[in-house]
Amino acid sequence: MIVAIDGPAASGKGTVARAIAAHFGLPHLDTGLLYRAVGASLKRRGIALDDVAAAELAARNLTLDDLADQSLRDRHVGEASSVVAAIPEVRAALIALQRDFANGRKGAVLDGRDIGTFICPDADVKLFITASSEERARRRTLELEARDEATPYADVLADIRKRDERDSNRSSAPLKMADDAILIDTTALNVEVSIAAGLAAVTKAMGRKAAN
Repeated sequence: MIVAIDGPAASGKGTVARAIAAHFGLPHLDTGLLYRAVGASLKRRGIALDDVAAAELAARNLTLDDLADQSLRDRHVGEASSVVAAIPEVRAALIALQRDFANGRKGAVLDGRDIGTFICPDADVKLFITASSEERARRRTLELEARDEATPYADVLADIRKRDERDSNRSSAPLKMADDAILIDTTALNVEVSIAAGLAAVTKAMGRKAAN
């Protein structure tokens, strides 16, 4: 079973994806970490984020083991990831790695921004998880505070909106909801209810497939 979960930053898709993977005993891949790893690699070596050749090479040399670095979740790395993710050559270099992960023996749960529309267009279940930009900024602000990276809410909101604009308007595999995806708006939902909604959506979708 392949479950594709897409949505903007801080919508809760990662939390829901991990819960679904655990519930159904499936491996999980946060594909956003791939782009964070590419961006972090360039920043660490002092290379400009818009250096296409260097970014593509970093993407081609990436392995899943590289995603264990906890610093990839730092705020500055998130901004870098959004920049390199807009480079078509970087996205092309990471296609095979993501599809190979999805097509493992048991299947997988993948979350990102183009999973249901591009990486796994034939996924068994597709979810699109979103929330208002203001609520997502509130969540991210609290998350940063918990990691001792306190950042003014206004700055976080501006970053969220900038990333949304860049992700939705890039030329290669932009963020958008697949035609056959199930929409879950978590703006007014807490974590437990969001997870329950995701599990219910997947269970219902799989039931329909089994019936057919």
